[in-house]
Amino acid sequence: MEKLVSMWYKDNSLPENYIFPPETRPGKCIVPSSNNIPLIDLSQAVGHHRSDTIQQILKAGNQFGFFQLTNHGVPEKLINDTMSIFKEFFEMPAAQKASVYSEDPSKSCRLYTSSVHYNREKIHHWRDNLRHPCHPLDECLQQWPDRPTGYREIVGAYAIEAKKLGSVILELISEGLGLETGYFRDELSESSLLSINYYPPCPDPSLTLGIPKHADPNLITILLQGDVSGLQVFRDGKWIGVEPLPNAFVVNIGYALQIISNNKLKSAEHRAVTNSKDARISAAFFVSPAHSTVIEPAKALTDSPLYRSTQYKDFLAQYISITGDTKLALEPFKLQA
Repeated sequence: MEKLVSMWYKDNSLPENYIFPPETRPGKCIVPSSNNIPLIDLSQAVGHHRSDTIQQILKAGNQFGFFQLTNHGVPEKLINDTMSIFKEFFEMPAAQKASVYSEDPSKSCRLYTSSVHYNREKIHHWRDNLRHPCHPLDECLQQWPDRPTGYREIVGAYAIEAKKLGSVILELISEGLGLETGYFRDELSESSLLSINYYPPCPDPSLTLGIPKHADPNLITILLQGDVSGLQVFRDGKWIGVEPLPNAFVVNIGYALQIISNNKLKSAEHRAVTNSKDARISAAFFVSPAHSTVIEPAKALTDSPLYRSTQYKDFLAQYISITGDTKLALEPFKLQA
């Protein structure tokens, strides 16, 4: 527990093992917020606007690898209640969080710090993380924190809504790619997981990172940002900030979807920076294939696949084994031209 950043960050000093190399530090330069980040109104995905909305999603997925989503159907009160109870969790006394804390990467529900590579990484990340699976929900709930009061009820309701939203997004993508109805249903999108990040105020945000540059391994990530900035996306050789919008989600394309779409959709590299004044909380809902599911370019899309078939668990193992440059995770699965 004493390793958690939230336990000692008020010491007002940045430990040496949290200082990133100069080439990967965020530095003191101001990162501009992009004014052309795709913003998609999901309520338009009905009637004669449906085709336009689908094309917006495909264009965003190809050119940016992410987009912001409004009018998505998840109740605003549930979003606010969910973020509030995450905040309550991280602000609880250490004794009340101790039962969830674990340094065992194989434990499916756990509170830990930095990354899954903590014991072998040279530089630690300025974050604590609570992670737990959401499928099958009834079974997973029993592993989740039972404090604060109402955590399982509120976050369980949120997980149901996030899963529904993920299914809607994937169905629109499937339709846009010309795949059959329900292509991403069942095992191909069966797994879901919540990863809640807590970034305490940092003594020197220019020297460290909450999460370094990476891309997600899954199908899609539905990110709830809260109201504190920190997400940055790497595009055209530079970083751009993704400002939080009220009652909106950021949707990231993951590597698994990049493989299935045969590069028609592309995963975006992104990172989380810290700040010196405000704690930041973000919640990433990962929608992924079941571990035993085979991922490969959809046969209906191409006669020239760019990636070989592989079980998702093998791809994930490769992804986890890579530290530093997650782009290398795709290399063993690329087919030679």
